[in-house]
Amino acid sequence: MGRRVLLSWSSGKDSAWTLHVLRRQAIDVVGLLTTFNGAFDRVAMHAVRSGLVAAQAAATGLPLWSVPLPWPCSNSEYERLMSGVLQRAVAARITHVAFGDLFLEDIREYRVGQLAPTGIEPLFPLWCSPRETPALARAMLDGGLKAVVTCVDPNKLPATFAGRAYDATMLADLPPGIDPCGERGEFHTFCFDGPMFSQPIAVRVGEILSRDGFSFADILPDPA
Repeated sequence: MGRRVLLSWSSGKDSAWTLHVLRRQAIDVVGLLTTFNGAFDRVAMHAVRSGLVAAQAAATGLPLWSVPLPWPCSNSEYERLMSGVLQRAVAARITHVAFGDLFLEDIREYRVGQLAPTGIEPLFPLWCSPRETPALARAMLDGGLKAVVTCVDPNKLPATFAGRAYDATMLADLPPGIDPCGERGEFHTFCFDGPMFSQPIAVRVGEILSRDGFSFADILPDPA
């Protein structure tokens, strides 16, 4: 049996680009796995509305595996819920779960450990060193990916970056030491166009607000 891959989908640029990379390698991606803050019906940290993630899934042609999490959510509760998801994946003959992680070794080790008892293998198609992320960011933009910054950690990056387009101008404006892919949690994004989608997701930037020590841009569907 060939590989059947479930992709961890944050709604951001890295997971979107991971889908593009996997498809270029003719790897069979069979679903998108997203955890939501159940109290707010949004992607945790990215703060993206679930309806927009559903629109992304429709544009990829893949089913969305939604996992609502309680708020607050302890690590033990998170792992219990994810264990149920992985049991479902085993039953669905999923062979791999792919992640858009770049270079954080502790996160990679956690993913590997979480999957180990299931027999499902992890994939890290974008994995690279911190020195390589500038080239990765340029490759995404050159490849047609379009995204908007949804969340900023103001302890690492000015809050004014929330709501900005993820583009060459933004990359040029990043302060020294900030990873251009935001891998250290400096910022998070919502991807609304690119080669992984059959059509763009029409969005606009709404209110910019501060919550729990972060600055968020509320990304809204744009029916116009």
